[in-house]
Amino acid sequence: DVIEDEKRLYGDGVNIAARLESLSEGGGVCISGTAFDQIGKKLALGYEFLGEQTVKNIEKPVRAYKVLMEPEAVGKVIGEERPKPKHWRWAAIGGVVVLIIVAGILAVWHHYIRPQFEPASVEIMSFPLPDKPSIAVLAFDNLSADPAEDYLADGISENIITALSKIQELFVIARNSSFTYKGKPVKVKQVAEELGVRYVLEGSIQKSGDRIRVNAQLIDALKGHHIWSEQYNKHLNDLFAILDEISQEVAVALQVELTQGDQARIWHKTTDNLEAWGFATRGYSLFEHYIKEDNAKARELFEQALKLDPDYAFAWMMLAWTHWVDARFGFSQSRAESFKKAIEIGQRALSLDDTLPDVYALLGSIHLFQRQHEKAIAEGKKAVVLGPNNSEVHALFAMSLHYAGMFDEAIENFKKAMRLSPYYPGWYLYQLAESYYMTGKYEEAIASYKQGLDRARKHGRNPFIHHAGLAASFMSAGREDEAERHAEEVLKLNSTFSLEYMNNFNFYKDPTNQDRLLSAMRKAGLPEHPPLPLPDKPSIAVLPFTNMSGDLEQEYFVDGMTDDLITDLSKISGLFVIARNSV
Repeated sequence: DVIEDEKRLYGDGVNIAARLESLSEGGGVCISGTAFDQIGKKLALGYEFLGEQTVKNIEKPVRAYKVLMEPEAVGKVIGEERPKPKHWRWAAIGGVVVLIIVAGILAVWHHYIRPQFEPASVEIMSFPLPDKPSIAVLAFDNLSADPAEDYLADGISENIITALSKIQELFVIARNSSFTYKGKPVKVKQVAEELGVRYVLEGSIQKSGDRIRVNAQLIDALKGHHIWSEQYNKHLNDLFAILDEISQEVAVALQVELTQGDQARIWHKTTDNLEAWGFATRGYSLFEHYIKEDNAKARELFEQALKLDPDYAFAWMMLAWTHWVDARFGFSQSRAESFKKAIEIGQRALSLDDTLPDVYALLGSIHLFQRQHEKAIAEGKKAVVLGPNNSEVHALFAMSLHYAGMFDEAIENFKKAMRLSPYYPGWYLYQLAESYYMTGKYEEAIASYKQGLDRARKHGRNPFIHHAGLAASFMSAGREDEAERHAEEVLKLNSTFSLEYMNNFNFYKDPTNQDRLLSAMRKAGLPEHPPLPLPDKPSIAVLPFTNMSGDLEQEYFVDGMTDDLITDLSKISGLFVIARNSV
């Protein structure tokens, strides 16, 4: 039976059709046993029996047949052949049914099965397809007349990604990777092949006054056609309801069985204030730049959001992260004070919503900087459970594992983070390489450092830190010439580099791990301390004069001349003179 409710269809017939569609190859047709019994050999077609298939909410298995359209297959039934109906009355009924079924097949073929886009190829995908439904949510297009409404389109996409990411049975590409296609005329096939996913969700928004129109469509990239689409034309105040419905419809279309916990996490709103949501969405875009000025502006926007809605957990969480960034990158005068604020604000966010994975990741990172490794790992575990598709929490958890000496587990989580976000930040590669180094896998470390080197050059960033890692890795692998060459590159790119600088980032639970790394860099020729800065006036060092008389008893005379010259020069206020005991 099929039940029609406004624009939606429900019932056993819909479930059976969906199951048959999943069995079909791109451009192919499958029919049920009931349809096969009615059609028989009346049409110039052949069939292949696919066995009995289990269908959701259908008590008994359903027979399925693949329709063979090749001329040589006409009249054949490969596999199990069902007996023809025996009663004459089926003949009369069958004639009518056949016409209906043929019309239905043609309609389904035209609207749903025939590829509407060029299908993606699994063989040339950048990554193997995950063993569960995989999806990339692209940045929605802003079709409004005002470009300032971009934040609405971005916010809608971000919210859908966040909601879907909490479903254990889905594999969801991270925002910073799917948003790389924003504003670019890309095909679904390209997106699927580059990100390694089967499904792509795309859409658009158009705001006019206090009304908003949202279009969304879910595409099966392997089959090249839509599997769900919807248009919403509602009041702005209904935006959150639209977001919930899109997330739910996508989950249903992908045949994901949602647990009660999944549903609670997905549709747990942290604000109903659209203006507050707007401030937080703009702030999030600025926060991702990790620049001092933008971090300060982001903080102001999160604070504005909280003035409108003091119980907005997401805004509290992001406000806490701005203080973490201040501490991590030295943007504030006191790292300890910034960490203290981040902890206090993070706890406030948790008191409002204890399902936010990023808050646990934040607390774990702070514990790591305080060298509280067990606490860092405990918070990281909570984060990855609540955010199974959150690349950032996996990477931060991996970092805690790394510094705790759990290098194999760290490598596993870094790789998971990189798969979830194929366009991952460069620091993922550096940390992965260091984990390889600590396990003695120097060739793998070298390969990862080189990837980081290439990426830094491509994006115009100074790659000195990757050269330092390569110097240590090559030295430990016994390739001294290459180690020394990379050490020279470090000093060309950063003349103030020193092992003292590297030691500032030592969070290892076991200090011998850092000693091992620094020892290799030292052997490669990297300096212990940074060079002293030049004084703001002419500076000079007077070296001991050489006694060339061959008479050792004349040494005192030579030393005396050097001492006198240093003493006389030291009396000149416009000179900077190095003391005798240093030269």
